[in-house]
Amino acid sequence: MAKQYLDLQIAPADIAFGLMADFEADPHPKKVSLIAGAYRNENGKPWVLPSVKEAKQRLSETTHEYLGIAGSPTFTNLAKDLIFGPIASSLQDNAVSIQTVSGTGANHLAATFLARHLRPNRVFIPSPTWVNHKSIWEMTGVPVVEYPYYSHGTRELDITGMLDTLNHAEHNDVVILQACAHNPTGVDLSKAQWIEVSDLVQRKKVFTVFDSAYQGFATGDVDGDAWAVRHFVENALASETHPGLCVAQSFSKNFGLYGERVGALHLVVPRHLSAKGALSELMLISRAEYSNPPRFGASVVETVLGDQSLKAQWKADLGTMSSRIQRMRGLLRQRLEKETLEDWSHVEKQIGMFSYTGLTEKQVSRLQKDFHVYLLPSGRMSVCGLNEGNINYVVHAIGEVVKTGCV
Repeated sequence: MAKQYLDLQIAPADIAFGLMADFEADPHPKKVSLIAGAYRNENGKPWVLPSVKEAKQRLSETTHEYLGIAGSPTFTNLAKDLIFGPIASSLQDNAVSIQTVSGTGANHLAATFLARHLRPNRVFIPSPTWVNHKSIWEMTGVPVVEYPYYSHGTRELDITGMLDTLNHAEHNDVVILQACAHNPTGVDLSKAQWIEVSDLVQRKKVFTVFDSAYQGFATGDVDGDAWAVRHFVENALASETHPGLCVAQSFSKNFGLYGERVGALHLVVPRHLSAKGALSELMLISRAEYSNPPRFGASVVETVLGDQSLKAQWKADLGTMSSRIQRMRGLLRQRLEKETLEDWSHVEKQIGMFSYTGLTEKQVSRLQKDFHVYLLPSGRMSVCGLNEGNINYVVHAIGEVVKTGCV
């Protein structure tokens, strides 16, 4: 008798990648993509960072041998120093790091490890958040609870709703936090708000997973963009009862190494515990899933971060990217307010690659259909897609759909 195969339904296509395919197939000469989470220069083209270009030249005779399961020790040490800064040296035996397949791999490794060994009753994720947060944790079987993050009414952080929901968390539950440049809203917590959340998390003994995908890319300030992570780590180390935290770190955006899949996972445990046993478990999971992380991109990062002149150039490159994005935000706000006679200040206040524009799904649909301007249905815009050559066209298109009452 023939074996019976599972009658699997076709899963919904990924919205962003589906829209990018539609954009590529669109023959319209004025089409504009404001979809992808990848930096584009003033000419709308991918940009190889000068620091990365120089590092690649130095690596012209690099080997293609396997890395160890935990990755390059030089890379993971430099990555740890980058995210933790001055407190990295004080972590000693309380932190371990492992190279991962970019930020997605770091988040997945953290979720798999915590579901298996921490065994949380729930994981709390922001609403809205990066789509993979929910997908990754649903695969572990741990119940997902969404906490309010963004208020559509005020177009600002819903700190009250966030704290009220997290107040229901229990010991060893997990909370997902984005370190800076929140995807998809572009709305971050202030330092005072981060302190409130940190105090609550410590009081409730909740395990924190930081997703750090935009350090330095958000503002051009590497240390400023890591402030929240470092504050939480200091609080965790000061407590004998805090369960710890981990940081899923990506180098896709801040090094422009999107396709190289460069990432790291850092696990911090309280001072009375050793993290070495946890590292062995993380390596077992990694071995079963992909055996060894990619070498080339990690070699680029460690070449840049390990050389003072290249690191200085990299910081200048971060300033180039972050300042261009902020300039586009300012121009977009000014021209939209002139075009629509409405308040668009939220676009300029937001930070990083993405903006929650406030456009409705119907307005976004009309932008695509009538003007060939592509955004996600949520109204999330990748500000990187704007430049002097297309911003007036985009502003006119948005003005038309707003002024004609398409809601």
